[in-house]
Amino acid sequence: MTNDALTELLSEIRDGRVSVENGIERLRDLPYMDLGHTKFDLHRALRNGFPEVIYGEGKTPEQVGEIFTQMGDRANILATRVSREMADHVLSVCPDAEYNAMGRTLTLTREPIAYLEGEIAIVTAGTSDLDVAEEARVTCEMLGSHARITSDVGVAGIHRLLDRLDDLRKARVIIVIAGMEGALSSVIGGLVSQPIIAVPTSVGYGASFSGLSALLGMLTSCASGVTVVNIDNGFGAACAACKINRL
Repeated sequence: MTNDALTELLSEIRDGRVSVENGIERLRDLPYMDLGHTKFDLHRALRNGFPEVIYGEGKTPEQVGEIFTQMGDRANILATRVSREMADHVLSVCPDAEYNAMGRTLTLTREPIAYLEGEIAIVTAGTSDLDVAEEARVTCEMLGSHARITSDVGVAGIHRLLDRLDDLRKARVIIVIAGMEGALSSVIGGLVSQPIIAVPTSVGYGASFSGLSALLGMLTSCASGVTVVNIDNGFGAACAACKINRL
């Protein structure tokens, strides 16, 4: 239930095109639908502008499949951290869904997405960071912001980044994704004026501590205006970027 959908329903009730009884029936499931294993929040888009997103890890394929079949006629759906096994099951019961194997996202688009004018740039230090970048890109697209990935421009070959600066400076927000020591966010933060949302990844050898080194490096960045989200959290970075893009 979005602001536009609620406004339309109330207008239909006011104008007599929908009976009060039918209106009550359509509103009965607010603010959530109880599926037993999951209470799906139908009211979230009214509160913060974004619908609830399904976090796939820890759920069974059957649970996620039921969410898609029950909610698929009500709203667009985004699920993150979806395994191939889970995707295969959901696609068997909801064939209109689309699976992004790289980003491990599963989407179902029933209503046209109204896109904002601004573009979000997603920059990765290495090709190994592309799974997090794809999660961020798909999330941006589902939440109404166009996004474009610039991949493999890390500090080990800084000339690759410098060649793309003109394109990056056209973006409204920049998401910077890097593992190892996480230096890329500081470098970009010192070269552009846009807000930077840094995403540390778990890419790297032993002393990277599964992303902890990148996280600490980004948190202690000498570049002003760099904001940091959790390790491998492409989804969270995309949500923040979309909120900035809406301003």
